[in-house]
Amino acid sequence: MRMVDAQTVHRLLDWQGAIEAMRLGHLKARPQIARLALDQPREGGHPDMLLAVPAWQAGEALGIKVVTSFPRNVEDFGLPTVDALYLVFDPQTGKAQAVIDGEALVFRKTASDTALGASFLAPPAAERLLMVGAGALAPYVIDAMLSVRPSLKQIVIWNRTAERAQALAETLRAAGKPAQACLDLDAELPKADIIIAATMASQPLVKGDLVKRTAHIGLIGSFTPDMREGDDALLRRAAIFVDDYACLERSGEFIEPLRTGVISRADVRGDLFALCRGEIPAVPDDTPTLFKNGGAGHLDLFLASHLLGRLASTDRR
Repeated sequence: MRMVDAQTVHRLLDWQGAIEAMRLGHLKARPQIARLALDQPREGGHPDMLLAVPAWQAGEALGIKVVTSFPRNVEDFGLPTVDALYLVFDPQTGKAQAVIDGEALVFRKTASDTALGASFLAPPAAERLLMVGAGALAPYVIDAMLSVRPSLKQIVIWNRTAERAQALAETLRAAGKPAQACLDLDAELPKADIIIAATMASQPLVKGDLVKRTAHIGLIGSFTPDMREGDDALLRRAAIFVDDYACLERSGEFIEPLRTGVISRADVRGDLFALCRGEIPAVPDDTPTLFKNGGAGHLDLFLASHLLGRLASTDRR
């Protein structure tokens, strides 16, 4: 059984190849997926969580992600919030094939998923990206967005803790990217062509009344019923898309708005399978688009399969 470390994951999963692998995966039969979640409540914040997310694409691939989310890790231990392993099995025999560094795979998968959605929905000539959140995922998302929208000329970063936004902006500038931190999120929302949120917010940060009529909004956080990044006005204004419909039942982004009638399921225009297969009617030019990244298990499987293919190709050289 092969062990694949984080360095190898990042080296082999270049953005162009990873995003294309995601697209091609959605042209095949929809995999069978499931999800098991355990949590331990904490006072004054989101619970610590353990997730197990298997996916099976019959005759093609079989794997499971095991991931932990401990929100106090950064402040209390200087460790990342999320850690994970991904296990790949032979779909014919069930024999274990590989253990992949799950944190690296999750970063690449989440960024590729978000960028794939944006490749269909974001303005083709977008110039200004607003990154809401400066956690460990943010630089990967920014790089992936630059790969699908090379027209981007400005990257603005907002974070609840301003120092983290500034630190990320400095790191990006050192790598030659046009990044700057900002303090006033509301003032930046109307300026952005693309807004990507990757936070642990429980109260909406992205206000629909403030975004451009041509903007694209990608929401990555809100993986529990208590978390939310976009407000009701955003849901009412935007053409809504999801990577997988399962997030309608488990994300705070949708649970309460669906219950109270802010939106209905009919307002969700499609998922990534429909987008990749060209089954979505055109969105009016003056309508913002919203893509919710729910992180369903088949996305990890698509990327893990692509990674093993890259490894096999490298071995043959």
